[in-house]
Amino acid sequence: MPELPEVETVVRGLRDPLAGRTILAAECTWPRTLATPDLPEFAARIAGQRVTGVDRRAKYILIRLEHDTLIVHLKMTGRLYVVPDASTQHADQWIRFSFQLDNAHQLRFSDARKFGRVYLVSDPVEIVGRLGPEPLDAAFTLDVFRARIAGRAGIVKPLLLNQEFLAGMGNIYTDEALFAAQIHPLRRANSLNADEIARLYTAIQTALRGGIAREGASVNWYRKPDGSKGSAQDELSVYGRAGEPCPRCGAPIIRIVVGQRGTHLCEVCQK
Repeated sequence: MPELPEVETVVRGLRDPLAGRTILAAECTWPRTLATPDLPEFAARIAGQRVTGVDRRAKYILIRLEHDTLIVHLKMTGRLYVVPDASTQHADQWIRFSFQLDNAHQLRFSDARKFGRVYLVSDPVEIVGRLGPEPLDAAFTLDVFRARIAGRAGIVKPLLLNQEFLAGMGNIYTDEALFAAQIHPLRRANSLNADEIARLYTAIQTALRGGIAREGASVNWYRKPDGSKGSAQDELSVYGRAGEPCPRCGAPIIRIVVGQRGTHLCEVCQK
């Protein structure tokens, strides 16, 4: 599933082609993709609305309109891209939604696995209101992180994946952050000392900023809006590298399951 760096890259790639455009009509070919409202209301409300901005909240894409917000969650295989009306793309075989723009272009949502979701709401808080803080916001300081983790007895990896605890983290960057901080993913959160919490805080931000700088990790379905791959996968230390030598100590990277998620680590560096 695309994580914060991948979704941020998609948002940045959509801003220019969508800026100031008016959505003339919407077509849905897989009704389950639409979470709210029902399709007749959706089509009637969105027609004629101009795009005023494109933002991100956690793993959600927020396309700001004059009166509403169009929200898209890519889930596992979703792709958003803007192309000329007559353009044919490989991803078109899985189109679930298309939005006709006023410049003979379309915003298309392709989703092979059909898990992606689209929402049209008057207030985004309806969908994203319960999410935790953004880990790259200036307001998310080390003191804030310490306060949020204080008293938490759960295992640290599932805690970091909890979107109500911290927004936008996923399997890839959580594994990378825990490795950089030299913390075993099965550690209990309340077992972390002050130095480990500080290392983890820094590692989370470093992993996410690195992912954004490399325009996301194309390890599976993720592609940028122009169809090209990100390059973050080329710089990963542990994720997807089971059996390879640890870049820090040379011991083999292993894969275990934590909270039903495949998890990569070095048992020597992350005791």
